[in-house]
Amino acid sequence: MNILTTQNLKKQYDMGEIQVKALDGINLFVREGEFLAIVGTSGSGKSTLLHMLGGLDVPTSGKVVVDGKDISKMTKDELTIFRRRKIGFVFQNYNLLPLMNVYENIVLPIKLDGIRPDRDYVEQIITLLGLKEKKYAMPDQLSGGQQQRVALARALATKPAIILADEPTGNLDSRTSQDVLGLMKTTGQRFGQTIVMITHNDEIAQMAGRIIRLEDGKICGGENRYAESEE
Repeated sequence: MNILTTQNLKKQYDMGEIQVKALDGINLFVREGEFLAIVGTSGSGKSTLLHMLGGLDVPTSGKVVVDGKDISKMTKDELTIFRRRKIGFVFQNYNLLPLMNVYENIVLPIKLDGIRPDRDYVEQIITLLGLKEKKYAMPDQLSGGQQQRVALARALATKPAIILADEPTGNLDSRTSQDVLGLMKTTGQRFGQTIVMITHNDEIAQMAGRIIRLEDGKICGGENRYAESEE
């Protein structure tokens, strides 16, 4: 089953008399439970695509369907609620709140939604990601790799339909990058999560189960093999 699809997705920017096509007719299909890497050089459109998939930006035309819902038709308020409940984000810069400890950062999106955290599930995530001894530590007491694990735990804790990872190892050294990506893959498999990751690093991309390549706002290679008819 396809958990995420895009149909003829386009994003254009008008820069004076010049029209820049950041995305130029993207048709993407992501199966439930898979780990997809989207690779491309700077300016290829991969960050723009991830922002469209997560409802952080609005397409010029086309649509994005996540878990059966066309998010490109949602109002701003509807989209805010949908993102909080259905989409987990892992950013390059972690985005942890400095005045909250590890556990508080992890459960914050759940509490913002007025829901009581599933403590057993959260504890499973914390243990699997090796954060049990750091549960009450503050972000500035953690290494970069530990902070990124907290960001991953936060994304998993809401039990989202999909996790979007934006260059999640960009600020980490090579060894720590491999560790974090290994944990991301393991947790994805353990909890049945769908993960879409963008990266410019081909070595990092090899950790994913499937890779597609973007160039000039178009899919130009890799395996974009899941058809809409397979939903």
